Order: sequence, then C-alpha cells, then structure tokens
Amino acid sequence: MRTFLIIWFGQLVSTFGSRMTSFALQLWAWELTGQATALTLVGFFSGLPSIFVTPFAGVIVDRCNRKGLMILGDAIAALSTFTILCLFLTHHLQIWHLYVLGAIEGVFVELQTLAYSASITLLVPKQQYARASSLDAAIHYGAIILAPALAGALYATVQLAGIALLDLVAFAIALATLLPIQISQPTLNEKEHQTATTIWQQLVFGSRYILARPGLLTMVGLMASFWFLHDLGGAIYAPMILARSDNNASTLGSIASAAGLGGVTGALLLSAWGSPKRHIWGVLLGMAGAGLSKVVFGLGQVASVWLPAQFCSSLNFPLLTSSEKAIWLTKVNPEVQGRVLATRSLLIQIVSAIAMLMAGPLADYVFEPAISRGSSVSPLFGGIVGREQGAGLALLYIMTSLGLILVGLAGYACSTVRNVEQSLPDHDAIPMD
Repeated sequence: MRTFLIIWFGQLVSTFGSRMTSFALQLWAWELTGQATALTLVGFFSGLPSIFVTPFAGVIVDRCNRKGLMILGDAIAALSTFTILCLFLTHHLQIWHLYVLGAIEGVFVELQTLAYSASITLLVPKQQYARASSLDAAIHYGAIILAPALAGALYATVQLAGIALLDLVAFAIALATLLPIQISQPTLNEKEHQTATTIWQQLVFGSRYILARPGLLTMVGLMASFWFLHDLGGAIYAPMILARSDNNASTLGSIASAAGLGGVTGALLLSAWGSPKRHIWGVLLGMAGAGLSKVVFGLGQVASVWLPAQFCSSLNFPLLTSSEKAIWLTKVNPEVQGRVLATRSLLIQIVSAIAMLMAGPLADYVFEPAISRGSSVSPLFGGIVGREQGAGLALLYIMTSLGLILVGLAGYACSTVRNVEQSLPDHDAIPMD
C-alpha cells in the first residue's frame, strides 16, 4: 500500500497543476470566442485519438513496463503545457492549437491512466480495492477544490503563462515520485501465451471477455448511457455558468471548488467506511443522487443555489466510480485487466466524444435560440430557466440531468445489472478462462 500512496501523491499534485491550466484555458477560450462550441471541441479533439489508440493501449499496458508508461504520460503532458506556454508568450496561441495538443496529449494520458488503473491490483490487497479507488476519486476532486479558485484568482495577474509554469512544477513533482518506486508486472500464464499469439487476438480479447459475461456487458451499456448524458451536460457546464454570471471567473472557480469539496468529502467517507457490501448499489445510488442534484443546479440562476447543488452532485461520484471500479477489479483477472479495462474505456470514450461533438451545436444553434425572448418555446420554459443569456444552456443541462436519474432507475429495474456481483465469480475464485 505504501508504493500506491507514493504514486497517488504524485498524481494528486500533477492533477492539481493540470486542473489549473485547464481552467485557465477555458477562460482564455471563452474570452476569445464567447461560444460553447469552441470549448466543447477542445474536449472532443482531446478524446478522439484515444478512441483509436485505446485497444492498442490495453495490449501495451499488459505487455510493457507500467511504471515507464506512467512516466511517459506525465512527460508528454508536461511537453504539451510547455508548448502552450511558448505559443502564448510569443502571441501565437490560437484555438486550433488546443485541439491539436489536446489530441496528442490524450493518447498518452490514456496509456498512463490504464497503466495506473491496472497496477492497483498489484499494489494493494483485494479488500482495499474500493478504498484505493476512493483515493483515486480524491485525486480528481481534491485538485478541483483549490485549483479552479486559485487559477481564477491568479488569472487576472499572472495570466495563462504563470499558471502554465505552476503546472510544469507539478509535473516535475509527479515524475520525482515515480522514478524511485518499483511496480511489478503481472505474470502471463501459459494459456494466455498460447491463445493470444497475434495482435488481432489481443486487440479483440477485451471485447470477447466482456461479451462472454452478460453482467459486465450490461454494466458497460449502463455506464455508457450515464456518461453520454453526463458529458453532454458537462460540456456546456462552464459556458452556462459564465453566461449566467456575466463572465465571472471567480464564480466559476468557486463552483468548481464546491465540486472538489463535495468529491473529497465523498471520497473520505468511502475511505473511512468503505463502499456498500454490494457495490452495484453504490453505482445506482450514485447515478440517481448525482442526477437529482444536477437538476437543482440547472434550475438555479445564482451562486447561492449552484454551490450547494454542485457539492451534493459531486458527493455522489466517488461512491459511483469507486463502486463500479471495485466490481471490475474483483471480477476481471489481473493478467488481462489492461485489455478488458481498455475495452470498457474505449466504449465510454466513444459515447463521450459523440456527446461533446453534439453539445456545442445543440447549445449555440438549438437551445439558446429556442429559449430566447420572442421564440415560440420561450413561454413554455422561460418561467423555469429564465430568458436571458444561458437559459437555453440551462434547459439542455436539466434535460441531461433528468436522464441520469432515469439511467439509475433503469439499472435497478434490470436484474442482470442488479445481480451482477452474484452472477460473476471473483477473479481469484476460479482459474482464468
């Protein structure tokens, strides 16, 4: 567990720096364009190349040195930030640069994420999987407690350049924590060597593994539905807040910090008490709870509503994500987790990319004009979300949030999902297929 905690600390610092840079880039892009589409396309291009790389990444993670892959991911991310810094200082930075750099960085971050996730079972005991996953959630939410607020406060004085420099320092700390530690590689059994003799067999292994297990297959479908709706709403999150707060960076930073505080609170509660005995209940409860909180967030028009609603929403995600990850880590053999988790990640990335590609045009050309003053739809929804700038974005956000609740209820109604832990044996209970 000690080695895991060392790696965890380095990734916490790295994520903190990345969050600051990401927040500063959102402000810079919004100031430049004033459109949701520009911001959503950054996310789309960051995720698009990973869709094609993920299947290969799973094979690479299972065959190559996982420590080296994590170092490579941090190094490429640092190089991307350095490039942005140079372009900004020479007054050459443009929106399309973010698309290209995001695409390149996304490929290597995918390798790093898979290598890190697949190493958990080698670094912590089985009974600590959910707790380790909750600490992973603390990385995400811990960084955004302070990072957006600090970036928002610094942006007016040090601009994008100063924040990027802090990000580079964070990357250096992350690399320093990785260099001295050792991560063992899983030993592939003889049957694995015999059956996975070609690249093609290895690439399709994750798909065959999931397809052969209806419980995991249905879980993937459920999570894909959830993340599609979540990312469709999440892509317009920052534009919606900026539009409804008169471009107030401090308000956006405070709300992001509330998200971080809620997430860390949820992660600490899980770390202290653990997830539910049946992890699937944690998944479904987290879905419904997050959706309900997001509906309240979308209905709000002031920070006094946004802050507690965002806190409550983020409180649910450590429960959701750590419970789901615990199911996968418990049911999937460590020797093949890289490929199986890569397949799951690939499907989520596909639906996420589609959501991000749809979000900008839907926001700028459908929902915003539809809810504006004088439109035929405005009387129907104007009393709920208002009619000022950003009201159409809020309506789209509310609709996606209601969808999250429905996904959670659908999972509860589906016996295959509800009984996934009973229908599948733990990976250490039987020999690998």
